[in-house]
Amino acid sequence: MHDTSPSFQLLPGSPDSPVILHVPHSSRVVPAEVRSGITLDDTALERELDHMTDSHTAQIAELAAGRVPSGTPWRFVNRLSRLVVDPERFPDEREEMLAVGMGAVYTGTSHQGELRPGDHDGRPLVERYFHPYAEAMTDAVAGRLDAVGRAVVIDVHSYPTEPLPYELHGTGPRPPICLGTHPFHTPAGLLARAEKAFAGFGGTGVDSPFAGTYVPLAYYGKDPRVSALMIEIRRDLYMDEPGGPAGPGLAVLAEALAELVRSVHSE
Repeated sequence: MHDTSPSFQLLPGSPDSPVILHVPHSSRVVPAEVRSGITLDDTALERELDHMTDSHTAQIAELAAGRVPSGTPWRFVNRLSRLVVDPERFPDEREEMLAVGMGAVYTGTSHQGELRPGDHDGRPLVERYFHPYAEAMTDAVAGRLDAVGRAVVIDVHSYPTEPLPYELHGTGPRPPICLGTHPFHTPAGLLARAEKAFAGFGGTGVDSPFAGTYVPLAYYGKDPRVSALMIEIRRDLYMDEPGGPAGPGLAVLAEALAELVRSVHSE
């Protein structure tokens, strides 16, 4: 029997806000029917979730949204772990992370062990979870375009202080704040606003160790009204790694994210 609870949630913001805070990797929830296809024992699975979950990022987005009472951003939050499906991957051969077993449905772990058998058929999970998520996010962007003529998707992520073995570009700089961009969807002004908003954390970098940002495929590379930027927060700024509690840095980061939202509204 399948779990029929929603696997994602769109939390409405102000009708005139173009901003969608997208939080895809904050959950640790793995439904029982998905858990049965994962080969790790319970202890190893909890350890993998510690490494791969962007812990507390949903709380950062929630606090930030609450600090912009006039022009509250919308929030689109994944309620399932990325170990179920990763909604930010391409669902086909375009995805470079397939090289390490981390396409839309992971078969490899963060330390390049086995998460699922190599011959695992991920198509049922893609149909059940990936496509509905993508369609709902597409609808959320369409709603902002219809309402205000533009949409600004801000991805809220975190990443570990030390590189994990699965990372394809783990040898590059690991700044306190990494800003992921796309040549078509990230205007220079949006990047500059983010650099200013997050200037107080010891430095920002661009596209290292993680590059790119999320845009629904219906708009990807096609519609300049859709802007996007990824915020990757190094975890030592706000939490005990790998999967521990948040500290006082969380509230400070939330204020910086709120400042970015306010600056987007002022365009």
